[in-house]
Amino acid sequence: MEQIIVGTRASALARRQTELVVAALQAAWPGLSVLIREFSTSGDRDTSRPLPEIGGRGLFTADLAHALSGGEITVAVHSLKDLPIPACYEPADGQPMLCIGAVPPREDARDALVSRHGVGLAALPSRPRVGTSSPRRAAQLLAVRPDAQIVPLRGNVDTRLRKAMTEEYDAIVLAAAGLARLGLADRVTEYLPFHVMLPAPGQGALAVQCRSDDRLARDLIAPLHDPAAEAAVTAERAFLAAVGGGCCAPVGAYAESDDVDAAILRLTALVASPDGSQIVRVSGEGACHEPAALGERLAATALDAGAAAMLEACR
Repeated sequence: MEQIIVGTRASALARRQTELVVAALQAAWPGLSVLIREFSTSGDRDTSRPLPEIGGRGLFTADLAHALSGGEITVAVHSLKDLPIPACYEPADGQPMLCIGAVPPREDARDALVSRHGVGLAALPSRPRVGTSSPRRAAQLLAVRPDAQIVPLRGNVDTRLRKAMTEEYDAIVLAAAGLARLGLADRVTEYLPFHVMLPAPGQGALAVQCRSDDRLARDLIAPLHDPAAEAAVTAERAFLAAVGGGCCAPVGAYAESDDVDAAILRLTALVASPDGSQIVRVSGEGACHEPAALGERLAATALDAGAAAMLEACR
């Protein structure tokens, strides 16, 4: 069997995520030869400014997408929440269209608090300094702890964890999935429940992207695909797209299959003001085979309930 080249960002987390995908590929196709190629993205190169300030969504994926379009790599592994909407597009230079060929089973979608005090969010000291550069996380933190001081925080997971133990921060917030994949779940002080902190659309999920016309690549990665994970993230991303939110807007969403009837998908989503003083929260259910329709329907409800004004204020 011929060799395939898998593209990834160079961070420890991105590399680990890619290794998990490669292991699944080789389990499905014994004897498959896989070469991992690392890329530095614009989001990795500029860590001094918040993501919305330097361009937001797509900063961690565009370089990989360009390499994929040009045939330098066979597939690219992304954190799905980093992919622009839509993720299937035709590059401007007319090179092949790209698509998400597989969404593997999802890891924990929750956000996690790491505190040097060893306590949860409610028990942090008065006026706690909480590290995050995510408007979504900041807004929801402030809704629960209006006395919190949000302190910008960027860098890879190791850098953020190291900063969390300094006096500059009382706590930081990261994605639980990244900590779990790196074997660092023991650093979590508190897993923030969804009623406190809804995740970014697609958080905890990976996307294996390929060229739409590459039948071999699509066949190779097909065994990695989890339809339930795909339905959930499609509903979440449809909500984000329909409300017109980007990485600068405080938008959260989480969907999962019903415990009793797997054909039913439940979605909860929100749009918040940056200071957390206003939150429009919506929830509903729909058919798993029509996840985008569910996200779009709840987005219309949220916009009618006041989310449109909040998003306009953010812009």
